[in-house]
Amino acid sequence: MVKIRLARYGKKKQPIYRIVAADISAPRDGKYLERLGWYNPRANDEAEQLKLDVERVNYWIGVGAQQTDRVRHLIKPLLDAAKA
Repeated sequence: MVKIRLARYGKKKQPIYRIVAADISAPRDGKYLERLGWYNPRANDEAEQLKLDVERVNYWIGVGAQQTDRVRHLIKPLLDAAKA
């Protein structure tokens, strides 16, 4: 099964997260199938805080990938905006 989840990168006390499609058996920061975007919780500007490839996320959801709760919460506004 594939999950869309966060993988932690960055320096100590300064995290940056990649939004990735990964097999559920892979470790959090380990091997992933595709990088879909990134999330920077420390960014001041909202445009710099989250970047996402909406088409690829929709593809993975379409083929049955599940989203973690945190990712669902982060990408919901972007997916809704893309539908409108």
